Amino acid sequence: MNRTINTSGLDKQQGVGLIEVLVTMFILAIGLLGVAALQFTGSFANKDAISRTQSEFVAAQVAERLRAAARVATVGDGIVVNNQYFNASNYNFNGLTCSGSTHPYKCFCLSRPSGVPNCETATCNELDMAKYDGWALSCAAVQTNPQTTLSLTCTDNNVADVYSCSAGSRLQVILAWPVASAGSQNYTLNTRCNPNDSDSNACVIKDLTL
Repeated sequence: MNRTINTSGLDKQQGVGLIEVLVTMFILAIGLLGVAALQFTGSFANKDAISRTQSEFVAAQVAERLRAAARVATVGDGIVVNNQYFNASNYNFNGLTCSGSTHPYKCFCLSRPSGVPNCETATCNELDMAKYDGWALSCAAVQTNPQTTLSLTCTDNNVADVYSCSAGSRLQVILAWPVASAGSQNYTLNTRCNPNDSDSNACVIKDLTL
C-alpha cells in the first residue's frame, strides 16, 4: 500500500529559522548598544569620582600644612601663616618650565624643579616653605587628573595689618577640574567654582579658619 506524504506544510516553513536568528541578532545588537552607552556614560562618572576623591584628599592636606605653618601673630591676637601661602604664583606650577612631557605630574613632580626650594633636606624659612608647600600640593592635585587646579584665597577681616590673611579670617580652598555632559548625565555647576559664564568645572571647596 503506497502512502502519499503531504509536504506542502513543510515547504511553507522554509526560512523561519533564519528570520528567528536575524530577530535575535537585532535584539542582541540593541542590548549591546545600550551596554556600550552605559559604559561610556559610566567612564565620565568614574573619572569625576576619582578627581573628587583626590581633591578631597588634597584639600585636607592644605588644611594640615597651613596648621603646621601657623604661628602666633606679631600684630594682634591669634595665629597666622606667611603671606606667600596666598600668592597664586606658588600654585599650579606657575613660572616653572620643563620639557619632555605634557602631563604636569610627570613634568614637574617626579623630581623637584630648580625653582622650588629644597625643604626636604635643607633648612627653609617661612617664605621657602610656602613655595615648597605650594609645589607639593599642586603635585598632589594633578596626580590623578592633570587638569585639576588648586587655589587658596582668604577674605581678610583686617586689611590694615601686615597679613594677607589676618587671624580669624576665612580661608577658602578650591580644587576644580573641567567636566562635560555625557549622554543624559548633566552636571549642576557650582557658582563658587564657576565665576565666569564660560566655565564648566566641578570642584571641591573647603572653608577654613586658622
